Amino acid sequence: MAATVSIRAWSGLGEPAPIVYRIHRSAGSTQPIYAEEIIRSPFKISMRKPNHNRWLMLIAAFKLAQATLFIAVAVSALRMVHHDLPDALGRLAHHLHFSPESHFVDFVLDKASLVSDKALRRFSVALFSYAALGMTEGIGLYLEKTWAEYMTLAITASFLPWEIFEVIRHATPIRLALLLVNILVFAYLLKVVVERAKLHRPVRPNAE
Repeated sequence: MAATVSIRAWSGLGEPAPIVYRIHRSAGSTQPIYAEEIIRSPFKISMRKPNHNRWLMLIAAFKLAQATLFIAVAVSALRMVHHDLPDALGRLAHHLHFSPESHFVDFVLDKASLVSDKALRRFSVALFSYAALGMTEGIGLYLEKTWAEYMTLAITASFLPWEIFEVIRHATPIRLALLLVNILVFAYLLKVVVERAKLHRPVRPNAE
């Protein structure tokens, strides 16, 4: 004896789809029932692309751009090793049409004359380290990894006191903009982490 039934089974693609089975069992037999899938419904299952969190994507892009800038500056600093740094900066100032009598140019050139090759190497290593962290954060956030959210949250929080101190000491448009961006990044990631924690919190049954 055979009967045909239709049940809804999980298709593995994110949505249940009806699948038709034929159930086999002989009349009066003690043999176990077995099922044979004979027809898969022509019900179309749409392959939906995962919806990315656009704000996480934006933060990831910011972190990757920041890391790229660090790498560029670090490479430039390494190229200055065994070179006359004040002379190179003087030529750059001339190329950018800065006045040679500018107090700012004089200040930068005086400080550059004190920078040694060893200091340039240390500066480059520090920038490459920051770039590696930024790349890790950016890639992890782009892939929407939970560890990347916690990592970025912790790193951003650790830099906020120093950035606030720098703004209080000497506020500039760039410092204010960076502080505002990092505060927004911290606030949003904190919101994401807290909401995820609430979703994964076990529900306790009400005691009667």
